[in-house]
Parts: sequence; structure tokens; C-alpha cells
Amino acid sequence: MSHGIDFRTVPYDHPDAVKLNDRVQLEYQERYQGEGDATFLDPAMFTPPRGLYIVAYDTTGAPVATGGWRTQEKNDEGYSDGDAELKRMYVVPEARGLGLARRILATLEADARAAGRLRMVLETGDQQPEAIALYLSEGYAPSPKFGFYRFYDSSRCMAKPLRAPAADTSQQ
Repeated sequence: MSHGIDFRTVPYDHPDAVKLNDRVQLEYQERYQGEGDATFLDPAMFTPPRGLYIVAYDTTGAPVATGGWRTQEKNDEGYSDGDAELKRMYVVPEARGLGLARRILATLEADARAAGRLRMVLETGDQQPEAIALYLSEGYAPSPKFGFYRFYDSSRCMAKPLRAPAADTSQQ
């Protein structure tokens, strides 16, 4: 089911990442009637092993999806030690329904887990029901709010443990 999609690790400021980021910002502006996501993101935040940024390319070489994670530790914005924060999950409308978001999410979770992160956290909004449904179906649960938009009513924060419970090993 790959549909010939090619996943590449790129810097956050790679031209294709910037192009898709511009598109997701326009979508945020449309859905929330505002300025888009004003969270400050520095490309260095996504440099392995403290983060990762991925762009998915279709068979024509066009960038069609992105996602990244960055390290977070306990701070006054509500994060906890060991957090990995999901950022800029986006699939262009013409490539939706192919499972790209799920594949990017799984890749980012595996990478964050390998980097020793304990929990994946994300912030989305009430005008993104498709995103909320995706995250719920992938094991995320509502969490106390954190981040730049923690005081906004429309903000929805979610979290998922990255460490499997180490209790029962008899099934292995």
C-alpha cells in the first residue's frame, strides 16, 4: 500500500518543507479565521537526535505530506520531562485518504522512542476533527493543555506513552 510514496528526512527549513508549511498555515487561517499557527519553531529543534522532520514525496517527486517531532522537557508551558512534541503534521488535500498521516505518525513515534523520549504530545484544534479522529484511533488521549495555545478554548491537547508497559514478558 505504499503508493510509491518516498519518505525523506529533511531539515525543517528545506524548501519543500517550507512550501508545505505555507500550505498548512493557509489551512489553519481558513479553519480558525486567524493568523495560522504562531508557535515559534527553529529548524535546530528538529535536528536528530533531538527531533526529526520528514517530507513524503509522491511518484512525480512532489512533496505531499510532512510531520516532525521535537524534544520538550518540563517547563512553564506545561510540558513534562521526556516529551516529544509532534509538529506540522500535514497532508495536502489531493493526497488525503492514502494513510500517509498514519505512516508519518508511526515513523515519528518510532524515532522518538528510539531517541529515549517517554511520551508523544500534540496540540490540535476543534476545527480539525479529522486530526482528532486520527490521533484517537492511534492511541492518543486528551491531556492537560500545554504549549503556545494552552489558554485557547479551541485548543485540544493529546498525549500517548511511547514506552510499552514493561510488566508482562511471558507472551514474548
